[in-house]
This record gives sequence, structure tokens and C-alpha cells, in this order.
Amino acid sequence: MTQLWDFTGGIHPAENKQQSTARPIRTAGLPERLVLPLQQHIGDPAEPLVQVGERVLKGQKIADVSVGMGVPVHAPTSGVIESIAELPVPHPSGMNDCCITLRPDGEDEWRERRPLSDYRSLDRETVLGIIHEAGISGMGGAGFPTDIKLRPPKDRKVDTLILNGAECEPYITADDMTMREKAAEVVAGLKVMAWILRPERCVIGIEDNKSEAIEAMQKACEGTQIEIAVIPTKYPSGGEKQLIRILTGLEVPSAGIPADIGVMCQNIGTAVAVSRAIFEDSPLISRIVTITGDAVREPGTFEALIGTPIDYLLEQAGLEPQRVNRLVLGGPMMGYTLTTTAVPVTKTTNCVIAATEAELPSPPPEQPCIRCGQCAEVCPMELLPQQLFWYSKSGEFEKAEHLNLFDCIECGACSYVCPSSIPLVQYYRYAKGEIRVQRAEQIKADRARERFEARQARLEREQQEKEQRRKERAKAAAEAQAKKQAEAEKAAETGEAVDERAAKAALVQQALERKKAKAAKATATGQETAVSEDKPDLETLEKQLSQAKAKLDTMQGMLDDAKAQQADNVDKLERAVAKNHDRVERAEQALADAHKAQASTTESQTSD
Repeated sequence: MTQLWDFTGGIHPAENKQQSTARPIRTAGLPERLVLPLQQHIGDPAEPLVQVGERVLKGQKIADVSVGMGVPVHAPTSGVIESIAELPVPHPSGMNDCCITLRPDGEDEWRERRPLSDYRSLDRETVLGIIHEAGISGMGGAGFPTDIKLRPPKDRKVDTLILNGAECEPYITADDMTMREKAAEVVAGLKVMAWILRPERCVIGIEDNKSEAIEAMQKACEGTQIEIAVIPTKYPSGGEKQLIRILTGLEVPSAGIPADIGVMCQNIGTAVAVSRAIFEDSPLISRIVTITGDAVREPGTFEALIGTPIDYLLEQAGLEPQRVNRLVLGGPMMGYTLTTTAVPVTKTTNCVIAATEAELPSPPPEQPCIRCGQCAEVCPMELLPQQLFWYSKSGEFEKAEHLNLFDCIECGACSYVCPSSIPLVQYYRYAKGEIRVQRAEQIKADRARERFEARQARLEREQQEKEQRRKERAKAAAEAQAKKQAEAEKAAETGEAVDERAAKAALVQQALERKKAKAAKATATGQETAVSEDKPDLETLEKQLSQAKAKLDTMQGMLDDAKAQQADNVDKLERAVAKNHDRVERAEQALADAHKAQASTTESQTSD
């Protein structure tokens, strides 16, 4: 018998599972429209690969993740893409998200499929690629992409592979009914995952309140080395860390993952999806969903296509709207109230509870904490819920984080036992969200600071390089000037040019010397040149005198005529006559001076 351990805390709420286990799994059928959110798991949203109006086949990939962590989305049936728009999706905030709406054509026509007969003939990366292309993500929790989870860090060997069939939360029976009716597929999928990981031990943990599932799984595991571990019924034994503690006695370290201690957990529904992907080449296009609660006439489990509207499933179960007080997606402990039934089934949807007022009454108003300590007694993670509540409510998030807030699995056990009706889990979720926002803002600020510092360093480096280049240019110019000066001095001393520029300087110097010599020669002969240049021209002067006298006579005659004809021109002519008188006198004086100069020249030549 498999050795079992226990975990701290835990509670025993009313199970209420018999309501949905009385009938076998039913096929939900084909709704009028299928709404397929592009993000149905942890990671990055997928991007559409189709256009509005395009016809697609069943199993065809209609959206994929090109970068980041994620898996594709496939068409659950054949039909026409009606829209790609923001629509309500399952989320505690009631938010909208991008969805592809598919209108089925009723033909349910498959794309071409290539099932594998022997996956062991392939390498592990190829099989992991098939699992990724099938769009499989975890179907029992947050929806972590299965192919990534099946790739543990290279420095961590998985020794124990656990298949989680505990399904400890009240009302939910999806895994229970899957193990009862699809045990062979569960085991087949587990074998594929075990072949990929090569663990030393494979174990399926099932709570002891699921006798029919235990019997079916034991029969399916006959002849294999797979262990069936029947564990005590206690909430939250289906939590990953709690189930690991029960089956191995090991504890996952704070802020760590199961692979850190050589363990990996997978879900029952995930195993079925892996089996269908490998042996049928069928992507994840449907899942088992529990529809239960006193407000439905025929509660049970349905195999519903991904994208099926919740209101359609409720109709199939015989919803009585007048009796509904609350609609809860998920279980009563970790689920959340739906604000609308227009949201679709996703890969992580496992249960919808249509509860009456008597079944799930509205919570009473919150009252002050009385410090009873019951929350700490039932906490399966051995935290301090009271202190976490105070710090979360007062906004002291650093202190809450210091008390390992992120180790909280949000099981709701503390809220369940609180006599003051304090919604403790909601406070913890709020604090986690605020811390994540602060971290994201801090990362942005750090990146901005790094960019600023890098820019400043770059500018300083460029300035230093610029200054260095300036100094190098100044140094080179000084050296060139000194070299030029030295060469010029050397050329002046030797009379030779040592380079082209020095040669030009020498030629200029020679030209200057020739000019000085020529100027000296001109000085020697300057006296004779001055004498010859100062000798007057007598013929020219006599001719100028004759012309001046003739012009004077003419103007005198004109003056006489003007006096007789027009008195107005008298003044003008008189001025002109006076001016010519001056010219005549100057000419006569010049002629006299010329005669004197000629006479003196003749005397000096005679004496020489």
C-alpha cells in the first residue's frame, strides 16, 4: 500500500457531489454560436488566423501565439467565422476580451487528421510539439500550457509524476465522471506524459469518496506500474502542494515549483486531452463540465464544446430561473459569481453551480475580527491569515509579502471558518493584484532609469571622444607647424627645399631677391630717367597756345554776336571768355617757363 502523509489544516465542507453523479456524461450538443476567447490560459493571448466570413473545418487552428507563452485555439466544429470582437469572458471582474464567434453549419466536417499508432518511434520534442499544436493547457487549475510544463528545467529530474484525481472541492464531479467513464483514455494520456518525463514513479491520487472512479482506474491500470493512491477526503487535498505532501511527504519550497523537488502534477482532464491529441490527432475542442445546483432539474456532467455559452448548458440541464439566487463558475470555495450567462466554456471551465437562496445564501455583512485564530488553524499553507488580512486591508503590502502572501493558494478555508464573515481571500487577491501592479510599475521605472543612465553615459562618452579628437587635432597641427618651421629654417640655411612646400617658399624668396636687385638697378639709373622725364615738349606747348588763341578769338566773336542778339547769354559768354583768358595766361606762363627750362638745360650740358 502506498504510504501517505498529512498536511496541516484543512476543512470538511458538505460535498454535494451526489447531485451530478447520478447520470452518465451527456453530450451537450451544438449551440447556435460558439464564442472562443483568444486567451484561455496563463500566458499570452493568441492572434486570429482567420477572417470574418471565412469557413473553417472542425479541428482547424483559428488562432495561435507567435511569441511568448501560449497555445493555439481550434474550431470546435465546422462553420463560418461570424465576428472577431470584444465579448464577455469568464473572469471575476466580468471583463470583456477579444473573442472569435463561430456560427456552426451543422456538418461537423473534420480537417484532415493523422493519428499516431506508435508515438515511441518519435523523439520527445516532436511529441511535445504535437501536444502544443493541439492547444492543450492544464484543465484543472490556472491553465498552464502543458507542453511547457512537460519541459522541466534541465537541472531538475522529475522522479514522481502525479495525476491529480482528488477533486476535493464540493459540487465538482468532472474528474470523477471522467475517471469512471474514460479511464482507458486517462491511463493512455498518463503513459504518454510518463514516456516524455521518464519518472521513477507514476501515481494517481483519488479521494476515498469516489469509489466507482477508484474501481475503474484500478481496472485500467492493471498490468502497469501505475499506482492508485486512495487518500482521505479533506479539503483542499486536491491542491497541488497538498497532494504532493500527501503522496510523497515532501514540501514545495516557498516561491518554488514542484519540479524543484522532483515532482510534477497533471490533471485528469489534461491526460485525456493528451491521449486524444496523440492517438486521434484531435485538438482540445471539448471538455467535461459539471452543471449542478438545486436550481436545475437535471444536474449532471456534460461534454461541451469549447465556446459553448453557459446559458445553453444551463438550458440543457433544465434551469429554473425563478429559483436561482447565485450562479457560480467553479466550486463554492474557489469559484466566483457570474454576472452574466453569456460567457462561454473555456479550457479551464469545470463547473457551474445554479444555487438557490437556501443552498448558497448571500454572505452576511463583514464584522470586526475577534482574533479567534480559527483561520490560522485551518490554513493548509501554515500562514498567518489574520496578519495578512490586516496588512492587505491597510495597504501595507510589503509586510504582507514578507509574511509569504504569495504562498496563499486562495483555497478559501479561512473565509469558510471565519465567524466574522470576513472575505479574507478577496483581501488577499486584492493585495496580490496591487503588488503585481507595483512590480510592473517598478520594472518600467527601472527600465526607464537604465535607459536614461545609458543615454547619459553615451553622451558623456561621445563628449570625451570629441574632446579627445579635438586635442589630437590640436596636437597634430602643432606638430605640423613645428615641423614646417623647422623645415623652413633648414631650407633657409642650406638653400635647399626639403619638400614641396619648402620648395615653393624658396622660389618665393628667390623672386623677392630678384625684385630687390632690380629695384637697386633702377635706383642707379633713376637720375637720368628723371631728367629725361622732366624735359618739356615745346612743340606741344606752342600748339596748345595757338589753339587757345584761336578759340579765344572765336568766342570773342560769339560774344559780340550774343550781345547784339540775346542779352540773356551775355553773362554765360563773359564767364566763358574769362575762363579762356585764364587758360591763355596759363599757357603763356607755361610757355615762358618751358623756354627758361630749355635755356638752363643747354647751359648745364655745355658746362659738362
